[in-house]
Amino acid sequence: MYALLALGYTMVYGIINLINFAHGEVLMVGALTSWTVVGVLQQFAPGMPGWLMLLISLVCACAVAACLNFAIEKIAYRPLRGAPKLAPLITAIGMSILLQTLAMVIWKPNHKSFPTLLPSDPLPLGGAVITPTQILILAVTAVSLAVLMWVVNGTKLGRAMRATAENPRVASLMGVKPDFVISATFVIGAVLAAIAGVMWASNYGTVQHGMGFLPGLKAFTAAVFGGIGNLAGAVVGGILLGLIEAIASGYIGDLTGGVLGSHYADIFAFVVLIAVLTLRPSGLLGERVADRA
Repeated sequence: MYALLALGYTMVYGIINLINFAHGEVLMVGALTSWTVVGVLQQFAPGMPGWLMLLISLVCACAVAACLNFAIEKIAYRPLRGAPKLAPLITAIGMSILLQTLAMVIWKPNHKSFPTLLPSDPLPLGGAVITPTQILILAVTAVSLAVLMWVVNGTKLGRAMRATAENPRVASLMGVKPDFVISATFVIGAVLAAIAGVMWASNYGTVQHGMGFLPGLKAFTAAVFGGIGNLAGAVVGGILLGLIEAIASGYIGDLTGGVLGSHYADIFAFVVLIAVLTLRPSGLLGERVADRA
């Protein structure tokens, strides 16, 4: 889930050098949209299979998130494209707060229980256990990442993205439309964030207006960890960050008698961010975004 969210950060940064700090809120909107659609389906079609409800809600969440991110890019970021770098950054933080507030008004501030739509019986796997929801998360993530890599590396849109990342002015002379490419990048990132949001809600069973803030920061950490601007780096960073958190909250928690247990797992994500920025600012796989003329 961190990898899915980190890809949105790294794709936008790779093309327009912008850290979209409102990206975590897109995850939140996707999760809350899915919760709303599932509630409607349970009311009007109670006999529908759980997996079908989840699929329909996922499609709706992706559509809403894509429209939202498209509007954010066009209204909030595009007018500031030539402004000093601090202006878009402040705007992104303001957009994050605005989206949280609007979600609180629309969906109310209380925590909401996300229904269990898939079998919840854990399955044994090599001495450990895994739930069908977690298997679905792994499968959906793998498929999503594979499709994204194909889009970026094997399609006309992907070539346009790489050309715009290299030099948008020269790309426009070659027939590429930078505005369209940037909007498409935001839409693709939003779809991935919505998928992560629905998976997050299914796994943890709760949604609320502030749920995207911390995952957004952790996904940004994962993107920096792997090398922001690098798609493979975002995936590697997301996986490693998840492993670091799990090991820290589990094994280290046992060794320290629970002093550094699951309640302190969030600390380790930001320790990683500080360490990476201090020791290797370009990330594990480096940055592949070329300097612009």
